Amino acid sequence: MTMPRPLDFSGLNTYSVHDRHSKVTVADFAAPVRAGMSVAELLAGLPAQLAGKDFPELARRIASAVRDSRPVLVGMGAHVIKVGLNPVLVELMRKGIVSAIALNGAGIIHDCEIAMVGRTSEEVADVLGGGAFGAARETGEVLNRAIGEGARDGIGLGRAVGRALLEANFPYNDQSLLAQACRFDIPVTVHVAVGTDIIHIHPSADGAAIGQTSHHDFRLFCSLVSGLEQGVYLNIGSAVLLPEVFLKAITVVRNLGHQVRDFTTANFDFIRHYRPATNVVHRPTLEGGRGFNFTGHHELMIPLLAAAVLDELEKTG
Repeated sequence: MTMPRPLDFSGLNTYSVHDRHSKVTVADFAAPVRAGMSVAELLAGLPAQLAGKDFPELARRIASAVRDSRPVLVGMGAHVIKVGLNPVLVELMRKGIVSAIALNGAGIIHDCEIAMVGRTSEEVADVLGGGAFGAARETGEVLNRAIGEGARDGIGLGRAVGRALLEANFPYNDQSLLAQACRFDIPVTVHVAVGTDIIHIHPSADGAAIGQTSHHDFRLFCSLVSGLEQGVYLNIGSAVLLPEVFLKAITVVRNLGHQVRDFTTANFDFIRHYRPATNVVHRPTLEGGRGFNFTGHHELMIPLLAAAVLDELEKTG
């Protein structure tokens, strides 16, 4: 076998770097960071590349939706509650920035425990071996009773739980998304997968009531999505359930003739998952609008987003 000779590059065609299009220029570079910068100054100094360009754009779109009285809907997993972001979201509701919130079933569990005792999230590994995981008595009793009463009264699961928390006057209701949303008369919809939540193993669980109130909330969520034109939908930390719910809501409202084509979506999570990218960022915005995808810790990204939106709203009066 003859050994190959190294390729001769002497005939390679070249061109001047001055004539070539380049994707990065010094005009896009970040401004130096200094002590005492405001959030607005920090964001204005980000490099005009990738998320450094997209993040301020999303803040502007949210602020524009709020100014134009268009909805800003937030779908979120329970981890957002567990990392301590309720006060940020409550303030955004109070200021009229967040129009409605959609939760999975775990969301009502952690939010309810925060309202009741000011703490949540047991160490599963410590209690699973003895079969004690999820067996907190008060959590099951309060939530399953609220769901049953909601079914009796023909209201949704989110509203039923928020109402129950306010009626019980729990000591940390001011830190509860559900209680404060009920107080502000802001919709919270809850989308349950039966068997995923600890309250489903309690003797007080009523499958018919869970199904009725959660289906009520799905129909309510579809109503909210039907008005999403020129609005914003944020998916924060839900990798499967809420992206699927959102996609079904989009198809329902379009099937029924609602014009929902031009709107903004964004996904925030620790890592990039298939369903949020596909069902929130890409597919729903194929015929208009724009989708964004941001990767990072909720406890950093969401306060930063809130501050950016508030600065945008203040800047424009």
